Amino acid sequence: MQAPPQPPADLLTVQREATPMFRFLRVTVVPLLHALFRIKVDGSERIPTDRAYVLIANHLNWLDSFAILASFPTEPRIHFLGDTTLLVTHKVQWALVKSVGGFIPVNRQARPDIVLFHHANRCLQRGGVVALYPEGNYGPAEGEIMPFKKGFAHFATENHVPVLPVALSGTQDLWLRKTVRLTVGEPIESDGQTVDSLVALAETRMRGLLSPYYDPGGTKLFRRRLTHLF
Repeated sequence: MQAPPQPPADLLTVQREATPMFRFLRVTVVPLLHALFRIKVDGSERIPTDRAYVLIANHLNWLDSFAILASFPTEPRIHFLGDTTLLVTHKVQWALVKSVGGFIPVNRQARPDIVLFHHANRCLQRGGVVALYPEGNYGPAEGEIMPFKKGFAHFATENHVPVLPVALSGTQDLWLRKTVRLTVGEPIESDGQTVDSLVALAETRMRGLLSPYYDPGGTKLFRRRLTHLF
């Protein structure tokens, strides 16, 4: 089956400023998220607010992106990488993407994905944030990560922006009022780094941010439903 066409670059909002729709969703949806889960953030003072950067995180479940958006400043605007299929087959999602922004399309069939680099570079040049999960898939278990792919390092070195590592814990298995934690590391400057050295350093930093995970036990209301909500 032929891959769906990429949306034109000028239809996607990539920018530093938060869109009105995003501000509205943050006010209405974030309180609901905090009602479902206890989201704790360590190291929020390390989040750059005056410059563009590439955000990398380990990936465990659907909650990861929502937890990041709920915990980080409204600006600079965070843009996640995602599969373009949703943009052309789900009309509601496409309308939301155009009005909210925060999405950079990935075409898994394209080698190389020139449109992806165009969007990411333009986002960083405009002062926005590019966020991605360098493992490329859900991680195997809490407290563990798989080897990083190199895309984030290309974005950072080519645009001379830092990489911000964020370690997520507690999101793989979810239940009502479970505590999940985000640990923000020190930004890693890309100047003076090669792609390979930046990947190696970022992976080392991420492993250092992750702590051993222990099941807290106790009552686990709506565990199956919340774990597999999306």
